[in-house]
Amino acid sequence: MEALEIARWQFGITTVYHFLMVPLTIGLGLLVAIMHTAWYRTGKDQYLRMTKFWGKLFLINFIMGVATGLVQEFQFGMAWSEYSRFVGDVFGAPLAMEALLAFFVESIFLGLWIFGWGRLPKAVHLLSIWCASLATICSAYFILAANSWMQHPVGVEMIDGRPVMVDVWAVLTNNTLLVAFPHTIFGALSVAGGFLLGISWYHLWKRRRDGIDTVGGDGKVIVGSEPSRGRDAADHKVWLRSLRIGAVVAVVSFAGVSLTGDLQAKLMFDQQPMKMAAAEAACHDGTGFSILSVGDLGSNDCADMVAVVELPGMLSFLANGDFDTDIRGINTLLPEYQERFGTHLPDDPIYGERAGTEIDYVPVMEVTYWGFRIMITFGMLAAAAAAVALWVVRKGTVPESKWLMRLAVFGILAPFGANSAGWIFTEMGRQPFVVAPNPDPDGIDNVFMFTAAAVSPGVSLGELIFSLSAFTLVYGTLLVVEVKLLAAYCRGGVPAAMPELLHAPSAESANKESAKKDDDGGPHGGGDGTGGRGKDSDADDVLSFAY
Repeated sequence: MEALEIARWQFGITTVYHFLMVPLTIGLGLLVAIMHTAWYRTGKDQYLRMTKFWGKLFLINFIMGVATGLVQEFQFGMAWSEYSRFVGDVFGAPLAMEALLAFFVESIFLGLWIFGWGRLPKAVHLLSIWCASLATICSAYFILAANSWMQHPVGVEMIDGRPVMVDVWAVLTNNTLLVAFPHTIFGALSVAGGFLLGISWYHLWKRRRDGIDTVGGDGKVIVGSEPSRGRDAADHKVWLRSLRIGAVVAVVSFAGVSLTGDLQAKLMFDQQPMKMAAAEAACHDGTGFSILSVGDLGSNDCADMVAVVELPGMLSFLANGDFDTDIRGINTLLPEYQERFGTHLPDDPIYGERAGTEIDYVPVMEVTYWGFRIMITFGMLAAAAAAVALWVVRKGTVPESKWLMRLAVFGILAPFGANSAGWIFTEMGRQPFVVAPNPDPDGIDNVFMFTAAAVSPGVSLGELIFSLSAFTLVYGTLLVVEVKLLAAYCRGGVPAAMPELLHAPSAESANKESAKKDDDGGPHGGGDGTGGRGKDSDADDVLSFAY
């Protein structure tokens, strides 16, 4: 083992784990803002319940995302100090914008939203969740600006061997960023859509299992009620509407992911051709897209690779939009990389024990090849399942099948898997560079960094093994905590976020009565969603939602 490999494992584990929370936070935050808007405009109890239930899950995930994301900053200084020095003059601006203009705004307005129930004017309270959600999206933009610069350096000059930013606008409008950002947002929405769909399916199934809802002779649902447990007609509307919203979002977001993914692939063929050649196991020049290729495990040697099934012309279409242009394969690209960047790492102390060793420009093909396909497959499965779900619930409920319910719940993991696989493919496919070179002949030359030069020289193998073990243990514990919290609140249904429903004989009628007494003539009964039960009760409700 080497310090570099352990540092890479550590960064990979913590980053991929953190990225499990990121898309759900982005996507679910936006959907909660839309639900809150629907309640503000209509005053319907079902939208209030949707806002509070999905908002509670959003808060749990947001807090866990913050806790795991803080470690990323620590890792840059601990294990990747040389990398931090190299990119520091460039990353300072976008990461400062992320902290000051996005994360702080996000945190402040999220706090106002959490504790603003019944205290803030209704319009201000609504504005707070929109500000928090949009700030989350802005945060993603600035972070992707930094990551996109690693994929395609722009807007800098090399001074004393380090890139110094001379054009912040070029960094913030990098063509790699302008494609990666919508691709990431659509991916986040697909996660949120699948999340809504799976949990809503479970609750509709549970209502049928418990005999609350039945199906008539025409196949349409007959909605029942169990007011003492908060499972009344409005509860049914919550899950049916949430499922339909989730399914529509999942289908639309897959279309968006596909369109932006196609643009991203075309850019990658131009900017990082070796990554895409490895992703297709394309050893030789040609136009065929590999449906299935096999080779020796762990080998990057094209002599060990056999194309079993190919789709003629499709690789050319992905790269250029036509079907007859030959795309350069690994055997053609490898000599080009060796001529431009050398065959061996420089004999420099910064490379440690790897100084002078041969450079392998071909990324791990098992990871790039299967990561690319897992990303596409899981995305397609999630979208197909969402389309089927829309058809299944057209008469107002879901089948009684327990296996279908389990499939819907486990289907929540599919878009998570697609996002993670895509992220791993994007990052590992860039190897052996931590900052990939700009291939444009008219662009910025010699702005690149080998991963072997990025690791901290003063950190020992033992220290990295200890930190890797500690992070893995802590993150594993946090994963158990998050899953248990999410599972508990998901099983608890809307009353888990609105305990007052268990004590009111008819929360829906109470809210309607409260709306009539609203001083400003609005439909919200003061905006607290408690049915006008008094000041002390309102305070209790706010705290129960917050904590």
